Amino acid sequence: MEENKEILEQEVEETVETTETAEENTQNVQEAKEEKHQRKSRRRKIETVEPVESEWKEQVVQIRRVTKVVKGGKKLSFRAIVIVGNKKGSVGMGVAKAAEVIIAIQKAVADARKNLVTVPIFNTTIPHEITGRSGAGSVKLRPASKGTGVIAGGAVRAVLELSGIENILSKSLGSKSPLNAANATLNALKSLRTFKDVAAVRGISVKEMLKK
Repeated sequence: MEENKEILEQEVEETVETTETAEENTQNVQEAKEEKHQRKSRRRKIETVEPVESEWKEQVVQIRRVTKVVKGGKKLSFRAIVIVGNKKGSVGMGVAKAAEVIIAIQKAVADARKNLVTVPIFNTTIPHEITGRSGAGSVKLRPASKGTGVIAGGAVRAVLELSGIENILSKSLGSKSPLNAANATLNALKSLRTFKDVAAVRGISVKEMLKK
C-alpha cells in the first residue's frame, strides 16, 4: 500500500510539473508573438515615414576623365561639374576631382553650396538685359514675357532653371565648354541690379525712375 501511495504521489508531482512547464511554454510563446507583432508594427511605422525632401536641387552638367602626368606615369581621375539651386533665387556651381565618380560629385556639390549666388528675379524673369563673360566664352541674357519659358541649352539652362527663372532668352557665344558657359551665366546673374539699387544710386525713387 505504501509503495502505491509513493507511486501516486510521484505521478501527481509529475503531472503538476508538466502542467507548469506547459503554462510556461504557452506564456513564452505568447510573449514571443507579442514581440514579433511589436517589431512588425515598428517596421511599418519606419517604412511609412517619408523622408523629408531638401529644397536644394542638384544637376550634374559634365563628368570627364582627366589625366595628370606624374613621376612614374599618369594619374587618372574624374572631374565633375555640378549645379546646385533652390529655385528661389539662389544658385551655385561646383567643380571637383576624385578617383571615383561618386566622390567627385559629392565634392562638387559641397563646393557649389559654398559659392552660391543670389539672383534678383522680377516677374519670373530678370530685371534687364546683361552679358556675362568667362574665358573665351560669353552668354547674353534677355528678359522675356510670361509663357516664353527658358530658351537656353546645356549648362546655361541648368543654371537658369535651378535659380528659379521661368522666362528668359539666352545666347551662348564663343567657347562651347560647359564650364565656361556656366561661369559666364553666373557672372551675368551676379551683375544683375534691381530697380531699387539703380534708384538709390541716382538718388531718386523707383516711381520717378520708371516715369523717366
